[in-house]
Amino acid sequence: MSLFSASCRSAKYLEDQQYLVTDVDLSGVTPELKESAGLYVANEIRPNSPLYLTIYNLFNTRDGQYKKDNIKNVGEPPRILDSAVVELSAVQIERFLQTKGYFNAKVSPHVTFKKKKARIEFQAELGDPYLIQDIDRTVDDPAVEVIYLGQVVPKSTIKSGKRYDAADLYAERESMYAKMREEGYYDYLRQYMRVGIDTLGQGNQTDLKIQVANPSDSSKHQIYTIDSVYLTVEAADPSLKKSTSSRFSEQAKIYYTDETGKFKLRPLARYAFLRSGQRFNIKNEELSYDRLYEMNGFRSVKINYEKKDSAKLDVHYALVPRAAMSNQIEGEFTFSSGMSGFNVGNTFSHRNVFGGSETIEVRARYGVLFDSRLPGSLSDKIFNNDFQIGVNVSFPRLLTPFPVRSVGRYGLPRTTFSSSLQLFFQDQTYANRYWINSLNYLWYEAPNKMHSLTPVVIEYRDGRLNNEFRQSLIDRGYALYVRSNDRQYFGLGAQYAFTYNAPKLTTKDNFSYFRGAVDMSGNMLGLLSNVLQFKENDNGEKLLFGVPYLQYVKGEVDYRWYRFLGGNRQLVFRLNSGVAVPYGNNKELLIFEKSFFAGGMNGIRAWQARTLGPGGYNRETTEQDIRLNLRNLDQLGEIKIEANAEYRFRMLNNFFGAKLNGATFLDAGNIWRMRKNEINLDGEFDGSKFLSQIALGTGFGLRVDLDYFIIRFDAGLKLKDPQFRGSDQWVIRHLFNAKDFKRTYYETHWPDRYNFIQYNFGVGMPF
Repeated sequence: MSLFSASCRSAKYLEDQQYLVTDVDLSGVTPELKESAGLYVANEIRPNSPLYLTIYNLFNTRDGQYKKDNIKNVGEPPRILDSAVVELSAVQIERFLQTKGYFNAKVSPHVTFKKKKARIEFQAELGDPYLIQDIDRTVDDPAVEVIYLGQVVPKSTIKSGKRYDAADLYAERESMYAKMREEGYYDYLRQYMRVGIDTLGQGNQTDLKIQVANPSDSSKHQIYTIDSVYLTVEAADPSLKKSTSSRFSEQAKIYYTDETGKFKLRPLARYAFLRSGQRFNIKNEELSYDRLYEMNGFRSVKINYEKKDSAKLDVHYALVPRAAMSNQIEGEFTFSSGMSGFNVGNTFSHRNVFGGSETIEVRARYGVLFDSRLPGSLSDKIFNNDFQIGVNVSFPRLLTPFPVRSVGRYGLPRTTFSSSLQLFFQDQTYANRYWINSLNYLWYEAPNKMHSLTPVVIEYRDGRLNNEFRQSLIDRGYALYVRSNDRQYFGLGAQYAFTYNAPKLTTKDNFSYFRGAVDMSGNMLGLLSNVLQFKENDNGEKLLFGVPYLQYVKGEVDYRWYRFLGGNRQLVFRLNSGVAVPYGNNKELLIFEKSFFAGGMNGIRAWQARTLGPGGYNRETTEQDIRLNLRNLDQLGEIKIEANAEYRFRMLNNFFGAKLNGATFLDAGNIWRMRKNEINLDGEFDGSKFLSQIALGTGFGLRVDLDYFIIRFDAGLKLKDPQFRGSDQWVIRHLFNAKDFKRTYYETHWPDRYNFIQYNFGVGMPF
């Protein structure tokens, strides 16, 4: 398979004896080394991106040939065959293979021509790999020897009998460098570790001699301690400088200068881990960089050292603030199943509200959804309006009424106060006003263990059905649906979530990921109601501030199993399940906002969001006009079980300048009601029907990896649909006579249409 190739490249503008490189391949190399070896092919002879070359040609050709002057810097100039660069690339590949233990490797380039196009093939002859036999390690300094033999060698990948790999030697040298710098050896250099390779008379085996030498001017390595610490907040521009005076903080033991006059020392000193009196430790430097940048208030953080004497260092922190205020406008267009709309939003941020890099964000968002199937003018086709406004104030530390040791060694802790208001209107059906306020603490127990505690969540909702629609529901026996949606409530609760291994989600390692969350409301109010005399409404619900208060508990787990299969291949399994139980004051009803739904770009992708389930519910059982108004409101549940399997692989290394990855997937699951409901017939959870009510979908996805983010396109195909009965659930058998099937479905489910394939666009991975 070619390392680099593409078609549709034009060579017609080249001069005689010039050839456009259209294909580069490498043969004779083991599969695990092929991609890495291919990186040593010089960029000058890698095939062009068809798009970028086309753009270049549009602006830089004249009269059938490339221009000699006034060349526009757009696109990508043609990669023309250069024999010297080809030979150099062969040498570089050969040297790389030798670092992998193939000391006798030879690489020969072969070029074939077709018209003005050239194909390059690098043919490698590896020979037998050399294996490590004896390993001799010596350390001149006894104190250093303790570190090397005790902390570095036990974790080394250099083993007797293993194929020689220079990367193992580099890794051991880096590990030794890191450990020495952690133990206070500020002057230690990588060059102090030297490696000798002896292959004489060994056949295909080699002995290694590793030595850690002393400095040339000393008989031992020096440990340094921190003497004075200086922290300066520098003005981004000289015209903004307000002060150059310095003061010494006895508590922090830091000399502090704030040229901007806008920052306080205490919030910054909390994450300046290099402190007076401590032994120098490179980990404390790295932690200081990480946390000070994570505060999101500084565009530049620099840490410099000054030797005070033979064993002491002064530390200088220099911080340059970011612009305090910013504003961002966002917009998107949505379309699916005959409905379209747009969302527009604005976010204003201030990054240093109280002098400690606290952030305040004010967000506003408006969205509208149109249904083309509704009669009338454009305004008559408005299906719903959604307006949201919210404020977040975030502190880069834990603010509690009692002392908490919050050093942030594993991640930046945060305290966030949030308040948001949502106004939602669905035409001639429903209006909802939702106000929520919360206090959240986020902290890290370890680099891979994150806790999120929200001890206070206060919410108020006023949801009202359109009077005519409300009465029509009651007349047709849907009183329970009226009670669950036409209601006002007050909630006082708490939430907690634990996440394990989130930082590894962007890696290709073998690992497991877990997130568990619990959401509770009404426990304290339930206890108070036993002491105080709360008023009750006609339904027997106790009232607070004139509305019923909520009581429920909701739990959800998300477990994923990642396996790296080499190259760019990965296998992922996921189990996502949850249950929400209303009890006490509202034991019959779970509020809309806490219900589960199935389908969507991150779930069972063959179904649009909120169109699967619950259980075996079929919307044919709902009357036509009610079915029209209940879209996205009736397919909810209190139980969710979902499983996904996805195989990911690389398709193209160069796709218009990005990487193109592919994925095949299988999704399964559904949601259920906890008890029978007159709307969702057959929607309750029943162990005897559980397996028959599992939906199955499969599909294929494309992921354009732009390094900074991923653009994702997934096409999901329905295999088994639980809204049908018996063998009719296997809807895949109707795929090739879909016209009749879709027509019959539309006649019985108007205005719903049946789609065998659901397309999903998104940013980022589904899980």
